[in-house]
Amino acid sequence: MKIGELSEIAGFSTKTLRFYESIGLLPEPDREANGYRSYGEDSLERLTFIANAQSAGLSLKAIRDILVIRSSGKAPCEHVRQLLVSHHQLIESRIAELQELRSEIAALVAYAESFSPNYCDEGQVCSIFFHKT
Repeated sequence: MKIGELSEIAGFSTKTLRFYESIGLLPEPDREANGYRSYGEDSLERLTFIANAQSAGLSLKAIRDILVIRSSGKAPCEHVRQLLVSHHQLIESRIAELQELRSEIAALVAYAESFSPNYCDEGQVCSIFFHKT
C-alpha cells in the first residue's frame, strides 16, 4: 500500500510516517518503480503497536528501544512490563502532587473570595499569594 493509504488506515499523517522512518520506528519501505513508498501489513501492525504504546504514555525513544529488542529476536515483554511499572509509579507520584496543588489552590481561591477584588496591600503585587493556609 502507498503512504497515503497507510496514513489513512493507521491514523497517522504522512509527515509522521516519514518522521517515524527517519528515526527508525518504521523500517525503510520498498519502493515502486516510480519511487513511491510501498508498505506491507507489517507496517500497519507496527504502527498499531506504536499508537498503543503512545496511548500508554511511552516516549518514542522507549518505543524505539522496544522495537530494537524485538528486531534482535528477543521478546521485549519483560522490558515493557518494567517500563509500565516505572511509568505507573511516576503517574501515581504526579497525581499526589496535583492533589496537593489542588488543595492549595482551593484554599487560595477561598481566601481570594473573602475580600474585595480590588483589595491589595500597599507594596504587594497581589495579596493573595502572601496568604498562607
